[in-house]
Amino acid sequence: MDYQSSLFAESTTDSVALSPERRQLSHGAWLDVQRDWLTDPDAVFSALVADVPWRAERREMYDAVVDVPRLVHTYLAADPLPHPALAGAREALSAHYLPELGEPFVTAGCCYYRDGHDSVAWHGDTIGRGRTTDTMVAIVSVGDPRRLLLRPRGGGASIAVTMGHGDLVVMGGSCQRTWEHAVPKVAHSGPRISVQFRPLNVF
Repeated sequence: MDYQSSLFAESTTDSVALSPERRQLSHGAWLDVQRDWLTDPDAVFSALVADVPWRAERREMYDAVVDVPRLVHTYLAADPLPHPALAGAREALSAHYLPELGEPFVTAGCCYYRDGHDSVAWHGDTIGRGRTTDTMVAIVSVGDPRRLLLRPRGGGASIAVTMGHGDLVVMGGSCQRTWEHAVPKVAHSGPRISVQFRPLNVF
């Protein structure tokens, strides 16, 4: 099912004010969603397009090496972020989730979905500590709406969250270990960028 905006707390243009709606999933996983959270998403989107040193990756698939269908870049803990609103977002997320997470968000992985042909396959962030330890991944989306799909590992019904311009989604608890997520291809879509804030050594 798709989430609808009416299910969430009143939207805000102040990225410091966090009041997400939480959905409990199975096996100790949960999902927080807050609409229209990011300050000035138009300016953030423009800065990301212009200033991020985007790169194309290639990977082995079966007997061939293929292009990864999106552009990527990761900002490490000491790297300045390309827009002040993203630095403020990371600070606000770290403060809000510290009682549950026990540590700050430090890295920012960026993915540029240029059109509906760009996508990411089913996966969990299970390289590093996310493989064995409950953790969180906070995603801020700017640009055209795209659906984030989630499904339990090993089978079960999937859910869908349409991430719009400036929306926030946080996957927490056991979500990276017991659920998978994906952004599927679509027939028509404009550009969209996601910024994934993660704790140290979670990939």
